[in-house]
Order: sequence, then structure tokens, then C-alpha cells
Amino acid sequence: MEIAAAQWLDGVEVVPSPNCNQRPEAEEVSLLVIHNISLPPGEYGGGYVQRFFQNQLPVEDHPYFAEIHQLQVSAHLLIERDGSVSQFVPLACRAWHAGVSCFDGREACNDFSIGIELEGCDTELFTDQQYAALVALTQQIQQLYPAITRQRITGHSDIAPGRKTDPGPCFDWQRYLDGLSK
Repeated sequence: MEIAAAQWLDGVEVVPSPNCNQRPEAEEVSLLVIHNISLPPGEYGGGYVQRFFQNQLPVEDHPYFAEIHQLQVSAHLLIERDGSVSQFVPLACRAWHAGVSCFDGREACNDFSIGIELEGCDTELFTDQQYAALVALTQQIQQLYPAITRQRITGHSDIAPGRKTDPGPCFDWQRYLDGLSK
């Protein structure tokens, strides 16, 4: 399957975000960044992440939303607690997920990465369904973008140290990476 034909993955809910643009010309996608997100913080469900990535966060629903509603961010994919997956940005496009970042001496990670958000926070374990979905998505993405090897899968905290903490200490990297080997 050609990358151009695989911008939207099969079997996921498509929720287009305006918070994306074209990657630099001839840019090779070669990094996968794992994140966590919950809106409001520490709460799950309600579709707030989806609305946030679509610039439609209802500020009247929670005081925290007034602080962040003007941010324009997105990720390529979101895995909810039950393992369901939403895609916001075509894989071939640049999602606005990493911000100021650096991997292996190279800045502007959005230019060459795919971002996957896990619904969660730094203080709560992720679900079995999320690990299963993350492994399956990663394997699909690696088929499309072979430059994304195990060594080129990282956390947001690793590319934005001091600024970001996700996916956090409750993310089991060994479990995830072992799943990729099966």
C-alpha cells in the first residue's frame, strides 16, 4: 500500500482536525511519539479531547478549558480507555502535537513524526485495551513508514524534557515494546 493511499487508517473513527499542515517537502516520517491526555485533567470520556483537537472546546463546561481553549493542537491518533481509536490528521501530514522538541539532535519533531495520544494521565495505569490498540497501530504505522524502528519510538517527555512529562511513569514501555515483538 502506498503511503499516499494510507493517510487515513482503516477501522478508526475519522475526526478531522484543522490543526495540521503539510510536512516539509521530501520529509521522511521517521519518529513515533507517545503522549497522554485527559480533559478535564484526570477525567475520561465526554469527547473533550476530540473537541479540543477541533478547536471546539466548550469553555463553560470546566474552568480548565478557559485556560487552554485557544491552543491549536492535535495528534494523528487518540486511543481511548476502551481501546477505541480516533484519527485527527492524515499520517502524511504534520500534526501539531510535539511543540518545541528535539530528537537525536534534530529539532521540530512535528516535521518528521507521528503522534499518538493515549487517554490517560501520569498517575494512572493505562488499560489492556489501550496497549493492544497501541501495538496494533504501531505495527500498521511501521508497515507504512519502515524508518520508524523501535529506536525511533519515544515519549513526549523525551523530546521535550522539562516541559512535558507524558506518557508518564504509569506507561509500561517494556510491555508495549514486548508487544511489538510478537
